[in-house]
Amino acid sequence: MVAALGCGHILQHGFRILSLGLLFFWVMWSYTCEDRKGDGRPLPRPFSQLHMPNSDGLTDQTPKPNNPKVSPASAINDPGFSADEWDQMLKVVHWGGPDRQITTASMSTSPNHSTFVINDLKGSYYLGEELHVTIVAKDFTKTPKSYGGDFFQAKVYSDKLKASVFGEVLDHQNGTYSARFTLPWVGLASVAVRLIHSSEAVQALKRHQSTDSNRVFFSGYYVGNDPQGAQVEERMVCNIKWEGVVLSSKKDCCCEYQDAHTGLTWQCLKPQTLPCNALVYHSIGGKHFTMTALEQELMDSQHVNRWLKGDSRLIRVMDSNTTIGVRESCKPGLPTPIPSGFYMNDVWTSFVCAARHFAADDTTQCLKDKHIHIMGDSTCRQWFDFLIHAVPTLKRMDLHSAYQVGPQMAVDVENNIDLHFRSHGLPLRSAKAPVVSLHYISNEIDNLAGGPHTVVIFSMWAHFTNYPLSYYAYRVLLVRRAVVALLRRAPETKVIIKSANTGYKDIFTGDWYSMQLDRILREAFRGVGVYILDVWQMTACHYNTEDIHPAPMIIKYEIDILLSFICPK
Repeated sequence: MVAALGCGHILQHGFRILSLGLLFFWVMWSYTCEDRKGDGRPLPRPFSQLHMPNSDGLTDQTPKPNNPKVSPASAINDPGFSADEWDQMLKVVHWGGPDRQITTASMSTSPNHSTFVINDLKGSYYLGEELHVTIVAKDFTKTPKSYGGDFFQAKVYSDKLKASVFGEVLDHQNGTYSARFTLPWVGLASVAVRLIHSSEAVQALKRHQSTDSNRVFFSGYYVGNDPQGAQVEERMVCNIKWEGVVLSSKKDCCCEYQDAHTGLTWQCLKPQTLPCNALVYHSIGGKHFTMTALEQELMDSQHVNRWLKGDSRLIRVMDSNTTIGVRESCKPGLPTPIPSGFYMNDVWTSFVCAARHFAADDTTQCLKDKHIHIMGDSTCRQWFDFLIHAVPTLKRMDLHSAYQVGPQMAVDVENNIDLHFRSHGLPLRSAKAPVVSLHYISNEIDNLAGGPHTVVIFSMWAHFTNYPLSYYAYRVLLVRRAVVALLRRAPETKVIIKSANTGYKDIFTGDWYSMQLDRILREAFRGVGVYILDVWQMTACHYNTEDIHPAPMIIKYEIDILLSFICPK
């Protein structure tokens, strides 16, 4: 993953920067020509039809920081994504869609009229065999669709056995889809397919991702004395500084805070009385609801996350000599198959590697003499909280910090364990917290010595879903540079990435957004020598009501795999 720049690469890099600069000025000119509200936000437009985005949110230009001259120490030998890597990233996030303008919701995929059928159902199957299903998308007039782009999820399950397995769905781009399943348990099973979003709704999600990043905004709290000497606090709108994310069209509107190590810039509208250096606190500000009437209909409960009516015939699975499960020891770089595992009697069995189930004593023994650094969002913080409860001798320290932001710490003096949590930094949808507590993951990793007793765990997705994919890709690039440097200086360090999980289905943090980010993250770390812990399939196929913060029983099996990575057989 480490590349060296030759003369041709340098010239190509220069042309990319020039192209990006011209694109930036065009965007800025277009922005200033738009009608605006008094606070600088675009006036909502009464769209009578759904306009198709021109791209998937990524361009053929690799992402750049605001200050391309910044060269973090961890990136000395890794200038960024290569052209081949970037091309592959464009491919993994590509998503088909309508080949026509959508003027009414009746043209969209109907969960009531779309259906599925089991292909060539047999009287019985043997354990480990595959099952194939065809999904047919129809609109609200019962007309079969002629194009793809619907977001379906499928599973085989048994309520009686508390068993389920995730299925792989292939889009044929003609209104039909194939779902493939492995049958991993003996007994009866059924097929279930649900429409998460129609292809028309996905087009709306794409549009908002590339043009409407301010639909989630943040607050910066400036604290100080006014000219009369009275202490005041001014709350101002803040957000990232990136192409397409504009707080105001007014010149000299904002205070800017650039991180010297990463080149990332955070910006806030200037307070009326206090200086820019009076910024003390941060929190989520709110959400702008900017969908058109058609988009709102496409995203309502009648269209989103609906189970299809389809083939209800039972599948009978017989025992065989096939061994279900994986015997290979857990090691970095293993791919995530589909399925990555399955539930049986509410217990998860992994197909990635020989994961095992840990009791309290086993967990303590595994973490003994370990320095564990967990960084990311609240789904990663769930692991921090779970481990404290799983290890009775691990005691939480009161650092008087903000719970959502950190830093948090727990220690077990007897077993020499120290466990840390810190959020991934801005942007973070959190309660009010000191802005100085928000550290970028890449900077934190750059400050770690690493070694055989160090475990680094991180996740970053849920708070990035409203931004252009180019911004997320750059954030991932920064972390990859830091991880590459860490593994170079301390190869025995274990680096574990928690994938996205399913949860929300809305315009702000929907599963389709999360899936796109997850694809970028996995592609960026391909071949780097890290562990990727897939929880997407674990949350998508479980019978429990989906929540962005999974139920404790699911967290337990996530932790089992985590510990299997740290302490393989």
